[in-house]
Amino acid sequence: MFFGYFYGDWSLLIVLPALIFTIWAQMSVQSAYHKYSQVRNAHGMTGADAARRILNANGLHHIRIEAVRGEMTDHYDPRAGVIRLSEGVYNNASVAAVGIAAHEAGHAVQHATAYGALKLRNAIIPVCRFGSAAAMPLFIIGLSVASDALMTVGILAYAAVTLFQLITLPVEFNASRRAMQAIEGWGYMSQDEMNGSRRVLRAAAMTYVAALATSLLTLLRLLLIFSGGRSRR
Repeated sequence: MFFGYFYGDWSLLIVLPALIFTIWAQMSVQSAYHKYSQVRNAHGMTGADAARRILNANGLHHIRIEAVRGEMTDHYDPRAGVIRLSEGVYNNASVAAVGIAAHEAGHAVQHATAYGALKLRNAIIPVCRFGSAAAMPLFIIGLSVASDALMTVGILAYAAVTLFQLITLPVEFNASRRAMQAIEGWGYMSQDEMNGSRRVLRAAAMTYVAALATSLLTLLRLLLIFSGGRSRR
């Protein structure tokens, strides 16, 4: 009865639009990446070249660039001081590779310049990790034993996850803006090539928007279940 109530109630419809949005965003980023990873930039600049140029221009000569396995596994690791670029980006001279690599270099610049939103996001990571692991178990246990206290802690823990998703947006958009400003400043790529890089980054950004939408609507669902349970008692 409990599981039927939590998983089968009408409030699931609240989250459905976000799930559809998430699927669309994932399909869009895959489509954009595969399209523009086939478009070679006229200057022949690889992803690794682009990242190195941005790092050097900002005095970050100590940041290493490494190739990693997988597709779209690109990321910046501030603890190791390294940008890891996927196989399709590191040695690829496509407009997609340049945009993605420049974006990751943008994160390195954010870290070096103590970008405010990034500092805030890093500060709440421990709370967010707890929220990701404990929010739903606490809420479900609280709902099963009719404990408002446990349900409230679960909701607050999930709210921390939602806050993390919210703060992530300006961090990602700013990294993309830094990337495109650097690419434009080089003067190596045509307007069409820059538009290709920009479309890949915009599509990737939509996955973060979708994640936030899912978190917000899931949080709303938990609040509705909580208030509905209290009204029944």
